Amino acid sequence: MSQENQVVNINSSLSSQEEVSVINDSEAVAQTLCDNCHQSVEGAFCSNCGQSLDSTLKYFWVVILHLLDDIFSFDSRASRTLWPLIFRPGFLTNEYFAGRRVHYVPPLRLYLFISIVFFLTLKLTVSGEDQQTIEMNNNKAAITQVTEHIKTLNEKKLQAQPTPDNKNIASIDADLARFNRYLDDLKLDISIAENAKLVSTTRQLATIELERVKLGTDDKSNSITISNSADGSLSFDFLSDESNKKLDDSAKKLAEKAKKTFTTDTNRLINEVLGKLPQLMFVLLPIFALLLKVIFIFSKRLYMEHLTVALHSHSFIFVSSLSIDLLDVAHDHLEALGGGFATVAASILGFIGFALLIWIPIYLFIMQKRIYKQGYIFAFFTYGFVGIIYFILMALTTVVAIVWGLTEI
Repeated sequence: MSQENQVVNINSSLSSQEEVSVINDSEAVAQTLCDNCHQSVEGAFCSNCGQSLDSTLKYFWVVILHLLDDIFSFDSRASRTLWPLIFRPGFLTNEYFAGRRVHYVPPLRLYLFISIVFFLTLKLTVSGEDQQTIEMNNNKAAITQVTEHIKTLNEKKLQAQPTPDNKNIASIDADLARFNRYLDDLKLDISIAENAKLVSTTRQLATIELERVKLGTDDKSNSITISNSADGSLSFDFLSDESNKKLDDSAKKLAEKAKKTFTTDTNRLINEVLGKLPQLMFVLLPIFALLLKVIFIFSKRLYMEHLTVALHSHSFIFVSSLSIDLLDVAHDHLEALGGGFATVAASILGFIGFALLIWIPIYLFIMQKRIYKQGYIFAFFTYGFVGIIYFILMALTTVVAIVWGLTEI
């Protein structure tokens, strides 16, 4: 009986272990069910629907750390991508076409990251520069500039050809009288309290006048207008009279904004334009890829392949331009420091920047030749044609950015 009891106990313990094992197995299965299709999953991805088990819902700082690690880690794809991007024309693109992609940053992600860094840095460097063309921080500077302008006006008067109604000489005489009056007011003793306000106002007026002379806004022929008809209005035949009126009013307001911006401080407009260019460049990319598709139609490459060429070429241009900009800033800083070592270092940086500038068109030519398998002569002609069309597209993009920037001011 005791042996039978032992056997029963052993069997019961085995059955209980089996039950525990079944429970653990069911828990393991429950833990590896796909959240999307609820099928069991072995590994990091569901074999039924392909969804990853790794959740994208994480703490924000964890996402940022992973992103920074992916970008800046020396053993990551970024470190293997930047060198060939800059110094091996067409290598990354051909590797991508050949299916060897896992070792390199994807073209779209590469372009987005580089373009963001490029435009942010460009905006910082441009905003840090002094864009004011005329400065009058004190009376001495103001008197010097006004005196120089009076001298220039006297020279113009001597060289002016008399007209039947003497309009040229009369205009110069009016300018001379105005600037001589400014000069008299500026020479007042500004230590006297009652003259301080007059001198300050005169300095501001002289600054505005000199800005207008510098930009040529005194000449009506140089005034900014947006029109397509003899009466100075903007209209199109396919629009109604009401729509044409609204269009013409908008054009006049835009022209007035442009005139005011260009005759005062252009810093705000430059910042607005730099803020619009990233979006416009992103729109330009598929258009440029379409241009490549049309020109190299006999290459039998898909549109997405041409888009990859556009992404890699623009990434290279942005990296090179960013490097040139930073080298230029460092060059100016070293030149300002002076001294033997600083001068030599500035010269070296200037040479590197110039070499990079020359490398850009050479790189793009070699890249086109290697990707589209062309001979030198045919590649040269197609390269020139693509360059001309791209220059026109960039000019139109810049105009759109300027107009868009003016509407935001």
